[in-house]
Amino acid sequence: MLPGAVLWTRGTAATVPEGTGNGTGTRTGTGYPVLPDGCMDLLWSDTGGLCVAGPDTVAHQGGEGDGVRWAGVRFFPGTAPAILGVPANEIRDRRVPLADLWPAARVRRLTGRMEAAHDMGAALEALAMDSADGAPPPDPLALAVVAALGTGHSVAATARETGVGLRLLHRRSVAAFGYGPKTLGRILRLQRALALVIKGTPYASAAHEAGYADQAHLARDVRDLTGMPLGELLRRRAEPEPEPGQGPTAPVRGTR
Repeated sequence: MLPGAVLWTRGTAATVPEGTGNGTGTRTGTGYPVLPDGCMDLLWSDTGGLCVAGPDTVAHQGGEGDGVRWAGVRFFPGTAPAILGVPANEIRDRRVPLADLWPAARVRRLTGRMEAAHDMGAALEALAMDSADGAPPPDPLALAVVAALGTGHSVAATARETGVGLRLLHRRSVAAFGYGPKTLGRILRLQRALALVIKGTPYASAAHEAGYADQAHLARDVRDLTGMPLGELLRRRAEPEPEPGQGPTAPVRGTR
């Protein structure tokens, strides 16, 4: 698999990623939304074919229907634009058919590979690897920005550490992540806080360790970015996964 990427499947013997290494947030129990994480996904489903999920600015509640099989490759933040050939901001908060981004003949050929595959997860992983071969490398600044903001550095400190001005940092962050460094930092801070809370850290301590002013600050960010209180978010996360083909389908980065 590509460095930092995660392969997940849903609707068979499913595995769904806990996150990208920057926090938690993408585990999908019944009713649990996909949280913003700075990532983009290459997706395959039985009903929708190949598509791309752009970076989310708010939680995405799926509604893909019972019994639909999904596979996805979730790219490490900032790496997908070079592989997929599209700036992240152009598909922010969108799910886009791959045929809208790549030549139709190429997508038809890749769709045929996926339809003929016995293991759709392995086939999608191979497709992602093939697409990365020959693609330009990801913006090295983007990787440095994730490293800095992911550990709680301010935007100003990140600009100093990476040796670029604030305007250039913002412009390249928008292309790499879909939004500027301030929004990315906020998203990664929420991921850090949730990772701590899920491990059993008290809310107030998790807020302090993640870089919030206080617990109330964390609560506001949870509501803004997930659309629900922290307690409700954690309750949904704790709900059991339905068996494949039974009950409501857990949300994934599928079509809106």
